[in-house]
Amino acid sequence: MKKYFKIEIETNSAEEAEMIMAELSEIHFYAFEHENNLLNAYINEEDFDEEKLKEILPADFVFSKNIIDEENWNEQWESSIQPVIINDFAAVRPSFSKPINNVRFDLVVTPKMSFGTGHHATTFLMIELMETLDFQNRTVLDFGTGTAVLAILADKCGASKVVAIDHDAWSINNALENIEANDCLKISVKHQSDLSGIEPVDIILANINLNVLKNNSSLLKTLLKPGAFLLVSGFLATDERSMELIFEEKNLVKKSGKQRGDWLALLFQNVEN
Repeated sequence: MKKYFKIEIETNSAEEAEMIMAELSEIHFYAFEHENNLLNAYINEEDFDEEKLKEILPADFVFSKNIIDEENWNEQWESSIQPVIINDFAAVRPSFSKPINNVRFDLVVTPKMSFGTGHHATTFLMIELMETLDFQNRTVLDFGTGTAVLAILADKCGASKVVAIDHDAWSINNALENIEANDCLKISVKHQSDLSGIEPVDIILANINLNVLKNNSSLLKTLLKPGAFLLVSGFLATDERSMELIFEEKNLVKKSGKQRGDWLALLFQNVEN
């Protein structure tokens, strides 16, 4: 049975947690939860290196580690996860919850080791901003798809084609399950860690983290058709100006943004002809 490490880290602020998440993502941690100054970080057992973890964390930081079995992980989620409702636009619920009828899109997303249920502020914000876009007959890239919740919503909103990519095999498997559960036929899932081989699109959805967005900003620009939109999240409100400068240098104009707690999502448009 596949096993995972769950690392619990006590942090002093959301800003500190964001910096730690960015660094942990560089050593194969790929799923995070942060609440009340406790950061939970998840990694495949075979990828865990305690010495590298200690190099990242300050010497006085307190952390603990636990092994989670795949089966136990699923049981944990099924006993705790509740539906998330984003205005009257969309609901995100696990397959074992009752349908939600007073929204335009009732999405069935049952997470496993992929975090994309709407509970985290960044997913919630991405969905809120997606409501402002016209997806009808548009091509879409979901960069770092996780559970595929954003790709599924784009499909439901009328996109003609959605490419969903992720570097983690577990996320890919979970994404495929959720895509099938929602009867989506226009989503192509790719297991890859970079943006190679992707054709330009009308809309890019990238809910990842600050470092990944910075490192891929030039490639993201090349994948935007003239007039296309880039919707990004996975960073804190204190990083807003930094993100604006990164993409404004590439002739992307900020159109809007939304904040939830300490987290932020921004919408840019490629103004080049």
